[in-house]
Amino acid sequence: MKEINVAMIGQGFMGRSHSNAWSQVAKFFEPPIHPVMHTVFGQPAEKPELFAKKWGWRNAATDWESLVRSPAIGLVDIVTPNFMHSPPARAAIAAGKPVSCEKPIAGTLDEAREMAQAAKKAGVKTAVWFCYRRCPAVALAHQMVKAGEIGDIRHVRAHYLQDWADESVPLVWRFDKSLAGSGAHGDLNAHIIDLIRFVTGQEIAEICGSIAETFIKQRKKMTGGSGGGIGGTQEGSDEMGEVTVDDAVLFLARLSGGAIGSFEAARQATGNQNRNFFEINGTKGAIKFDFERMNELEYYDARSQRRTQGWTTIMCTHGSDHPYVANWWPDAHLIGYEHTFTNQAYDFLLDIAGKTPVVPVPTFEDGYQTQRVLEAALLSAEERRFINLDDVT
Repeated sequence: MKEINVAMIGQGFMGRSHSNAWSQVAKFFEPPIHPVMHTVFGQPAEKPELFAKKWGWRNAATDWESLVRSPAIGLVDIVTPNFMHSPPARAAIAAGKPVSCEKPIAGTLDEAREMAQAAKKAGVKTAVWFCYRRCPAVALAHQMVKAGEIGDIRHVRAHYLQDWADESVPLVWRFDKSLAGSGAHGDLNAHIIDLIRFVTGQEIAEICGSIAETFIKQRKKMTGGSGGGIGGTQEGSDEMGEVTVDDAVLFLARLSGGAIGSFEAARQATGNQNRNFFEINGTKGAIKFDFERMNELEYYDARSQRRTQGWTTIMCTHGSDHPYVANWWPDAHLIGYEHTFTNQAYDFLLDIAGKTPVVPVPTFEDGYQTQRVLEAALLSAEERRFINLDDVT
């Protein structure tokens, strides 16, 4: 089998998720290219050699520039904080190498545009880790909408709600605009924007009614590393630092096909652990998905007899009927968050090999289109007006 040496730029929470995916994909799937976990990059203080040993990487490096240029490396995977996405991505593209990147693909819209344009000009394969596309239930929703099973889309509503960011969490990089670009907006709204684009097949054409809020203005400065979790595991110091990103962003939108929608991202939505949710209403039916019940898709068939009409819960675990499932466990043996990354690793390897993935791979162009919507929503909140996406380039 043909092999490709993978270099992963970064470690942390996402590094663990990606490492697991690269180590599992050829065990559960039969990709046309076998990924070899060649080298992981980390800052010297992060001790990448320890991460490499634990997660199965053959080598560790502290110089990403030499690593990306190395002729031994065939694929570059970027999992750093957002401000560090663009430099290694651009270097990999310049070297003609396939590159995948965590979302949002950049800290700024300008960087996202430059990355997408560079990839297009170079003709290299790219992927953004919008991993929720690879939930079997979400992939099924995409297929159902594409097949016309819910008719013309009229309404979409989406929210991504978490509650981890209370006052006890110190000033991790996710609260620093210079490192993250934005807060809950870029971290969470990016996912649901992509999901709505993916499932509906429509673009977001106009933003209005946007509001952004930072509830906790200052947090304790970090005394050490984040420990690899979302909110960090280190104690904060007595010194306080300013939070420079949003805690919550809500906005309304009009889609290119005529549907209207609402989007909401929040990190302090008490009682919501990881509620990535969408509902799409059409003229023939409706679907809804909640990641906290990720193996299920709710479906309403408006064409069925009125006396028995109602929401149906589809258990998306049937190997012969639902995307990706046949490669995992027997029917009704549930999969989890980590499987979505493995599913995406498989699809990207198919794409690199020139074969058709199970569902479309989100490219840097998709990442750029999502970043345009993120930017438009922040402009709408700041200027308190309608924003046409044609004006945000």
